[in-house]
Amino acid sequence: MNKLQEILNHNQSFLENKGYDVYKTSKDPNKKLVILTCMDTRLTELLPKALNLKNGDAKFIKNAGAIIMDPFGSAVRSIVVAIYEFKADEVLVIGHHGCGMSNLDVDKTLEQAMARGISPDVINTLCNAGINIRKWLQGFNSVEESIKETVELLRNHPFISKDVSIHGLIMDPETGKIDVLVNGYEDTTL
Repeated sequence: MNKLQEILNHNQSFLENKGYDVYKTSKDPNKKLVILTCMDTRLTELLPKALNLKNGDAKFIKNAGAIIMDPFGSAVRSIVVAIYEFKADEVLVIGHHGCGMSNLDVDKTLEQAMARGISPDVINTLCNAGINIRKWLQGFNSVEESIKETVELLRNHPFISKDVSIHGLIMDPETGKIDVLVNGYEDTTL
């Protein structure tokens, strides 16, 4: 049985047993939080548990490294929508120790893409079309600095109201311990 069929079989059982009942909530976040975090699989259940968040408490936005590369890209758009449409009044940018985006080897990633069938011609075409593939795939050297840069970008974003508190946190993906890098209530400049 393939992965999709396993998922569909489980889903059928989930529906028949009304497993969804315990997850019912509204679309507005109960705690008025929006969280930008990493897509790391270790955080899927650990992060909400470590923060005492239940289904419906916060809007979660996940990407590789909790990085905002484009101030008008989809991550920021999602944060803006959470603030103005869903009444979120605080943003938590949460990175984690041991992040895969830390010191990401772009050459290795490109080699792996080519090994799986992406033609070097495609990469050359994209580069010749003005797309900086290396920058697009680039990670960071310091997760702490990356979190601070993302917080600063959000604080200075022209479409995010100054009354929104923006915090920068880092998590231990083994224990769930949270450390504050930027306290949005206190730190006004980074």
